[in-house]
Amino acid sequence: LKYDPEVILDFCLFAIPAAIVGARLYYVVFQWDLYKDHPIDIVKIWEGGLAIYGGVIGGVITAIIFSKRRNLLFWDIVDICTPSLILGQAIGRWGNFFNQEAYGYQITNPKWQWFPAAVYIDANQQWHMATFFYESAWNFIVFFILLYMKRHRKFSGEIFALYLILYSCGRFVIEGLRMDSLYWGSFRVSQVLSGILILFGIIWIVVQRRKQRD
Repeated sequence: LKYDPEVILDFCLFAIPAAIVGARLYYVVFQWDLYKDHPIDIVKIWEGGLAIYGGVIGGVITAIIFSKRRNLLFWDIVDICTPSLILGQAIGRWGNFFNQEAYGYQITNPKWQWFPAAVYIDANQQWHMATFFYESAWNFIVFFILLYMKRHRKFSGEIFALYLILYSCGRFVIEGLRMDSLYWGSFRVSQVLSGILILFGIIWIVVQRRKQRD
């Protein structure tokens, strides 16, 4: 993958703001009851309320538009940026540690009341599953896998598809442990979306590899 670094920088200048907007809108949509009477609060992102899947959607939409405007291959753009994306997610999860959020169910067994198995939450003075750390650790693993696979890419879009599969597998499991999930009826939104993205990633890889053999 050989692209002018200036092109990738230009893309990031558009993608980062779009990702923030997407992350906020995604959260607001599934928490509309909190904002319908005070819509001005939607812009108060400093009070919390960003969803990574919304950020990814915002970034992907930007990549589609950018690649068409610059006459570039969309799948190459997302393949280049995906390792940086998952690395940012891995580091960003530590913000949850400092904000004491995105934690899991309470841990009452003293044998497991230690970090990183659990995290002590000052607000309720209880130990909870350190789900933010679980996801951060998994994202670092995915990052190194993607770096390795980037050197052995078989087709355009493979790195992004692997990201969708690997990240979503971890998120599906970890989301089931969290206490602050966004819900769609009785379903956790992130688990539903994770399942869809896993299937999409697998189908995309299978289809592309069959094309290579034909």
